[in-house]
Amino acid sequence: MSTIFYLVRHAKKEKGIGDVAISSEGILQAQATARHFREMPITKIFSRPLKRAKETALIIAKESNTTIFENNHLRERTNWGDIPGQTFEEFVNIWEQCTQDRDFSPPAGDSARVAGERLSSCLIELAMEHTQDSILIVTHGGLITDFLVNVISEEELRKRHPNFIMEQSSLIKECSITKVNCEDGIFKLDDFGSVVHLL
Repeated sequence: MSTIFYLVRHAKKEKGIGDVAISSEGILQAQATARHFREMPITKIFSRPLKRAKETALIIAKESNTTIFENNHLRERTNWGDIPGQTFEEFVNIWEQCTQDRDFSPPAGDSARVAGERLSSCLIELAMEHTQDSILIVTHGGLITDFLVNVISEEELRKRHPNFIMEQSSLIKECSITKVNCEDGIFKLDDFGSVVHLL
């Protein structure tokens, strides 16, 4: 018995530090994503509590008449605004250091490896509770790739993108859909970063 997870990155957000809302363009992206899932048998939606994830999830849930559950395990490895007074350039430098050294722990947040393990543990737990279900997860692009680097072989990831490991931070577009199947705690990557529904 397996569980299907659709990992959706939140819609495009307003420019700004901390917990900002999705932009007008992001609303259109979320609406297109909602239409894509409207006829699909999604049983539950789990969302990161930040506005950009929650607002994306709400738009999808309204279209598919699905219940949303907030889950803090879906947080990013680190977020701009977690450190008071941090500039965007400082945040980007820390982010890149986390990507290059998967065991580097940022001053606020988790290492890339730990963040990926957090998501995989969360999904395995959900799969045990919801066997043979299709679950939609609204979270962050970095967390999705941190998870994939942990659970999918580098050879398989390179089939999706030849330089996946080093370029991972730019591969998951807003409202893209990554589909994974979880069976007995083992993940299989079925689709990666699809944006066909946004075209």
